[in-house]
Amino acid sequence: MSGRLTTHVLDLSRGIPAAGMKLELRRLSGAEKWELVRNAVTNGDGRLDTPLLEGAKFVTGSYELLFHAGEYFRAAAAEADPAGGLFLDQIPIRFQVADCAAHYHVPLLVAPGGYSTYRGS
Repeated sequence: MSGRLTTHVLDLSRGIPAAGMKLELRRLSGAEKWELVRNAVTNGDGRLDTPLLEGAKFVTGSYELLFHAGEYFRAAAAEADPAGGLFLDQIPIRFQVADCAAHYHVPLLVAPGGYSTYRGS
């Protein structure tokens, strides 16, 4: 199997997958500039239907996943608690890909007041 990059977002405040969260994948270019590689939106399971990157498009380097958590939580608050506070807006996670033949999984565990991530499997 070729290398690939995947993600998964869980809404810890409601104990559910974060369906409908927008995210952007960027790669650091040789000009020290973050270039957009892909836009995506999580599905009903908080995942994407396809890997963010795979095969020949998945190369070594520096990457950033930018999660639009504020927009997601504002929509959730409108459904559940219109007076709810919001701390987080966009969450950037920067990481290195050293082995483009490996599977890199970058999950996000998020709530309105904080988040956690790790290299998953």
